[in-house]
Parts: sequence; structure tokens; C-alpha cells
Amino acid sequence: MPFRVIFMGTAELACPSLRALLLCPEIVVTTAVTQPDRPRGRDLRLQPSPVKKAALDAALPVLQPARARDNAFIDTLRELKPEIIVVAAYGQILPVEILELPRFGCVNVHASLLPKYRGAAPIQWAILDGEPETGVTIMKMAAGLDTGDILRLQSTSITDDDTAATLHDRLANLGAELLISTLMDYTRGNITPRPQIETASSYARKISKEDGRMDWSQPALTLWRRIRAFTPWPGAFTHSPQLLKIWHATVEKTERSGKPGEILAADRSGLLVACGEGSLRIEELQREGGKRLKTADFMAGHPLAPGCILV
Repeated sequence: MPFRVIFMGTAELACPSLRALLLCPEIVVTTAVTQPDRPRGRDLRLQPSPVKKAALDAALPVLQPARARDNAFIDTLRELKPEIIVVAAYGQILPVEILELPRFGCVNVHASLLPKYRGAAPIQWAILDGEPETGVTIMKMAAGLDTGDILRLQSTSITDDDTAATLHDRLANLGAELLISTLMDYTRGNITPRPQIETASSYARKISKEDGRMDWSQPALTLWRRIRAFTPWPGAFTHSPQLLKIWHATVEKTERSGKPGEILAADRSGLLVACGEGSLRIEELQREGGKRLKTADFMAGHPLAPGCILV
């Protein structure tokens, strides 16, 4: 007999997991829980979360409590009698009353190999730190931030071509696949949860817009990782003096040197910029209010000469 699941999620990362649950014949998703609609865009109109859109497309009932700790909301969950609650990128820490409510507890889909990168931005920080791999962890939730026992992990390499966007999509799909197989084994008693090793834990704090600022005194390798880690948001940026968003760059070995941020060369192959160590060739960028362009096309309308300093 199918078991009853409540799904709690908000961000796009959670949508493949919700869709996978809906397609599984051994699971009945009774309700989706997501964050309240938020104002977005220039006109600040209220917009539903990606999970709400996916749930409505599947004709699934949706709950949007302002606070997961709200007593009336918790009472509603009790009335729904879930056997398990699946959580993915929900955006709030759940109280113990919810964690202990289902027979099988609450299971979380987290986009890192726990205990590394607990917190809000594991994808970005894994790239920024130069990790060779990351992955997805399915864990049984406990009080605390991503501290629950591990049910199953699946790793994936971080390639030189990966950005936060490409890695996000791969992990979202990987997590959905891993979730279904894990739930089947876990509810049948075929998985023994194992505690996380606290001494191996690290924290991936929430990203701010200012994190995208390029500090040209840093090594070129560090800045290359920053560009990839913060694409598409908040985006790596510098000033010339106009704001420039950097979409793609490569580390380049060159005998030429200059002050950090100094443009060493400007041609069809890109802008070669001196860093604290090595140089970075910017190959794709965007002026504030303009289009995303290859550097050769950008230079046709917005020339930047060697000797200019980016700040």
C-alpha cells in the first residue's frame, strides 16, 4: 500500500524531488508546503515559489504558513497523518513538533556531502573552495542545522566548466533519483541511519550580493572560482568605472604583469587582467543595463584600453 507523504520545499532545487515523488506508484503526496508568495520584479508583484507552481500544475493542495512553528499549521499537519515528510530547500528550520510528527520522521534532500557544507549555499561554496567533488545527502532530520543522521549519499565531480547554475541542476536531478530509492529502502527497514562526524563539518553561509565583488589582489585561480560560484547570482562584478558583470573567464599564464585589476591586453580573445597572482582573461561580460556579450562584441561598442584599472 502506498505511504502518505507531505512535501515541504520552496526553491527550484526542490522541484525535481517533488515531481519524482508524484510519479512514484508507492507514494501518495497529499500536500505541498512552501513559503508564502513574495514580491519580485520591478513592479514587486507577489510571485509563487517554484514549488508552488509545480504543485499547482499537479493539482496538489498547497499550504503556505508564514512560520513553520505556527500551532495551527502543525495541527493541520497532524490531521493529514503523513507517514513521512520530505523536505528540500524549504527555507525554514522545522520545530521538533514537526520532526517527530510522522511515523518515519522527516527526510531532507541536501545539496552537499554532509557533514561538509551545512547551511544555505552549499553549491556556491563547494565551487568557491575548489572542491573536486560534491553531491547529495538524504538525511533523517534532527534539531539543528543539517545535523541529522545520514541515510544515503551520492557524489558527483565538479568540472572546470561547472557554474553554480549547472551544478545546481545536476544536483537537483541527482537528489530526486536518490530520494526515491532511499525512501523505498528506508521505509522497508533496509537502511540504518548513521550519525554525522561533527569534526568534519563545515558551514556554507548564505550568499549576499556583495560576495560577487571582484578583489583583483586575489590570485587569478581564486577569482575564476568566484565567477563560476556566483553565476548566475549574484554574479561576479567589477567597475571600469561602469559596473561590469563577468560571465565567463579563464586563468591564463603570461609573462606580462601589472597592478591588480590592470588591463594588460584587450583584443578579440578577451580582456587580460592582472591579478594578485597570475592573470584572468575575461571572455564574456555585461554592462549594467546592457546585454550579455562576448568580449569582442562588447569591445566594439565599449572599448577598454590596456592600462585601464578595474576596481
